[in-house]
Amino acid sequence: MLAHHHRLKRPQDFENVRRKGRRWRHHLLTLNALPNARSHSRFGFVVSRRIGKAVKRNRVKRRLRAAVRRWLPRLAGGYDVVIVAHPAAGDATYQELEEAVGELFRRAHLLE
Repeated sequence: MLAHHHRLKRPQDFENVRRKGRRWRHHLLTLNALPNARSHSRFGFVVSRRIGKAVKRNRVKRRLRAAVRRWLPRLAGGYDVVIVAHPAAGDATYQELEEAVGELFRRAHLLE
């Protein structure tokens, strides 16, 4: 689980990132990022019903959280990030999701 201070929770925060932030796409995921005034980054995940039933959606969310946790020590602070899963993410392995997250972080210049 991500630490409490690394989570985006309020619907207004998600909406703000999606409206005002920049977007990068991968065939498995979309990453939206917006600078914030904090010293740490916060993350939110969107996994819609198009992915599949609850078990599959929860598996994708767990894998995405784990992938972000793996990259967290190398990430620059001060961003709100929303990661949106595409339907193909439902059938992707953890390794594929982790690589997709890393590629999006690199493209967004979020790595230190």
